[in-house]
Amino acid sequence: MRATGWLLIVLCALALPVSAQAGSEGGTGAAIRSLERAWVVGQSRNDNRALDLILDNALVYVEDGKLVTKGEYLARIKAAGPQLSEIVMEPMTVHTFGSTAIAVGTYQERDRQTGTRRVRRWRFIDTWVYKTRGWVLVAAGAAPVTE
Repeated sequence: MRATGWLLIVLCALALPVSAQAGSEGGTGAAIRSLERAWVVGQSRNDNRALDLILDNALVYVEDGKLVTKGEYLARIKAAGPQLSEIVMEPMTVHTFGSTAIAVGTYQERDRQTGTRRVRRWRFIDTWVYKTRGWVLVAAGAAPVTE
Protein backbone atom coordinates (compact mmCIF):
# COMPACT_ATOMS: atom_id res chain seq x y z
CA MET A 1 0.00 0.00 0.00
CA ARG A 2 2.77 2.41 0.96
CA ALA A 3 4.71 1.69 -2.27
CA THR A 4 1.53 2.24 -4.31
CA GLY A 5 1.04 5.63 -2.65
CA TRP A 6 4.60 6.71 -3.47
CA LEU A 7 4.21 5.51 -7.04
CA LEU A 8 1.03 7.54 -7.41
CA ILE A 9 2.76 10.67 -6.02
CA VAL A 10 5.72 10.23 -8.38
CA LEU A 11 3.43 9.73 -11.40
CA CYS A 12 1.43 12.85 -10.51
CA ALA A 13 4.63 14.87 -10.03
CA LEU A 14 5.95 13.76 -13.42
CA ALA A 15 2.68 14.55 -15.18
CA LEU A 16 2.43 18.05 -13.69
CA PRO A 17 5.19 19.74 -15.73
CA VAL A 18 3.95 18.13 -18.94
CA SER A 19 0.39 19.36 -18.49
CA ALA A 20 1.55 22.81 -17.37
CA GLN A 21 3.77 23.12 -20.43
CA ALA A 22 1.06 21.99 -22.81
CA GLY A 23 -1.29 24.62 -21.36
CA SER A 24 1.26 27.44 -21.71
CA GLU A 25 2.17 26.76 -25.35
CA GLY A 26 0.76 30.14 -26.40
CA GLY A 27 2.57 31.85 -23.52
CA THR A 28 5.86 30.33 -24.62
CA GLY A 29 5.42 31.66 -28.16
CA ALA A 30 4.67 35.14 -26.83
CA ALA A 31 7.70 35.00 -24.53
CA ILE A 32 10.02 33.96 -27.38
CA ARG A 33 8.64 36.67 -29.69
CA SER A 34 9.22 39.22 -26.94
CA LEU A 35 12.80 38.00 -26.46
CA GLU A 36 13.43 38.19 -30.21
CA ARG A 37 12.31 41.84 -30.16
CA ALA A 38 14.44 42.51 -27.05
CA TRP A 39 17.45 41.08 -28.88
CA VAL A 40 16.90 43.50 -31.80
CA VAL A 41 16.49 46.46 -29.44
CA GLY A 42 19.54 45.46 -27.40
CA GLN A 43 21.65 45.19 -30.53
CA SER A 44 20.45 48.50 -31.98
CA ARG A 45 21.21 50.28 -28.68
CA ASN A 46 24.58 48.57 -28.16
CA ASP A 47 23.18 47.29 -24.83
CA ASN A 48 25.53 44.47 -23.87
CA ARG A 49 23.91 44.11 -20.44
CA ALA A 50 20.54 43.28 -21.97
CA LEU A 51 22.14 41.02 -24.60
CA ASP A 52 24.14 39.18 -21.93
CA LEU A 53 20.86 38.16 -20.24
CA ILE A 54 19.33 36.95 -23.51
CA LEU A 55 22.29 35.01 -24.91
CA ASP A 56 23.47 31.73 -23.39
CA ASN A 57 27.17 31.53 -22.51
CA ALA A 58 27.53 28.61 -24.96
CA LEU A 59 25.85 30.51 -27.82
CA VAL A 60 26.60 29.33 -31.35
CA TYR A 61 25.79 32.09 -33.82
CA VAL A 62 26.25 31.97 -37.59
CA GLU A 63 26.88 35.52 -38.74
CA ASP A 64 27.77 36.24 -42.36
CA GLY A 65 28.80 32.59 -42.79
CA LYS A 66 31.15 32.57 -39.77
CA LEU A 67 30.68 30.87 -36.41
CA VAL A 68 30.67 33.51 -33.68
CA THR A 69 30.76 32.95 -29.91
CA LYS A 70 28.83 35.01 -27.39
CA GLY A 71 32.01 36.85 -26.40
CA GLU A 72 32.88 37.68 -30.01
CA TYR A 73 29.35 38.86 -30.72
CA LEU A 74 29.21 41.08 -27.61
CA ALA A 75 32.67 42.53 -28.38
CA ARG A 76 31.49 43.46 -31.89
CA ILE A 77 28.32 45.09 -30.54
CA LYS A 78 30.29 47.01 -27.90
CA ALA A 79 32.79 48.29 -30.49
CA ALA A 80 30.10 49.22 -33.03
CA GLY A 81 28.99 52.80 -33.31
CA PRO A 82 25.36 53.82 -33.59
CA GLN A 83 23.43 51.48 -35.85
CA LEU A 84 23.33 52.51 -39.46
CA SER A 85 20.29 50.35 -40.06
CA GLU A 86 16.86 49.76 -38.66
CA ILE A 87 15.65 46.19 -38.13
CA VAL A 88 11.97 45.50 -38.63
CA MET A 89 10.73 42.11 -37.45
CA GLU A 90 8.16 40.36 -39.59
CA PRO A 91 5.81 37.61 -38.37
CA MET A 92 7.56 34.53 -37.01
CA THR A 93 6.57 31.02 -36.05
CA VAL A 94 7.57 29.48 -32.73
CA HIS A 95 7.63 25.70 -32.30
CA THR A 96 8.12 24.25 -28.83
CA PHE A 97 9.59 20.88 -27.92
CA GLY A 98 9.57 20.56 -24.14
CA SER A 99 12.09 23.06 -22.80
CA THR A 100 13.30 24.00 -26.31
CA ALA A 101 11.73 26.52 -28.69
CA ILE A 102 12.60 27.17 -32.32
CA ALA A 103 11.75 30.58 -33.80
CA VAL A 104 11.63 30.85 -37.60
CA GLY A 105 10.89 34.07 -39.42
CA THR A 106 12.10 36.99 -41.46
CA TYR A 107 13.14 40.54 -40.81
CA GLN A 108 14.02 43.59 -42.88
CA GLU A 109 17.19 45.58 -42.46
CA ARG A 110 16.81 49.15 -43.68
CA ASP A 111 20.04 51.10 -44.16
CA ARG A 112 20.03 54.76 -43.18
CA GLN A 113 23.43 55.79 -44.47
CA THR A 114 24.49 58.28 -47.14
CA GLY A 115 20.94 59.18 -48.09
CA THR A 116 20.38 56.03 -50.13
CA ARG A 117 17.64 53.71 -49.02
CA ARG A 118 18.42 50.02 -49.15
CA VAL A 119 16.20 47.27 -47.77
CA ARG A 120 17.45 43.72 -47.31
CA ARG A 121 15.35 40.81 -46.07
CA TRP A 122 16.77 38.02 -43.95
CA ARG A 123 15.37 34.63 -42.93
CA PHE A 124 16.39 33.38 -39.49
CA ILE A 125 16.15 30.34 -37.29
CA ASP A 126 16.86 30.71 -33.58
CA THR A 127 16.95 28.03 -30.89
CA TRP A 128 15.93 28.91 -27.34
CA VAL A 129 16.23 26.70 -24.26
CA TYR A 130 14.47 27.15 -20.94
CA LYS A 131 17.04 27.08 -18.15
CA THR A 132 16.95 28.00 -14.48
CA ARG A 133 16.88 31.75 -15.11
CA GLY A 134 14.42 31.53 -18.02
CA TRP A 135 14.61 31.34 -21.81
CA VAL A 136 18.06 31.90 -23.34
CA LEU A 137 19.25 31.87 -26.94
CA VAL A 138 21.63 28.95 -27.57
CA ALA A 139 21.90 28.94 -31.39
CA ALA A 140 21.05 31.38 -34.14
CA GLY A 141 21.60 31.93 -37.81
CA ALA A 142 20.31 34.14 -40.59
CA ALA A 143 20.68 34.24 -44.36
CA PRO A 144 19.65 36.81 -46.97
CA VAL A 145 16.35 36.16 -48.71
CA THR A 146 16.80 35.96 -52.44
CA GLU A 147 13.55 36.28 -54.33
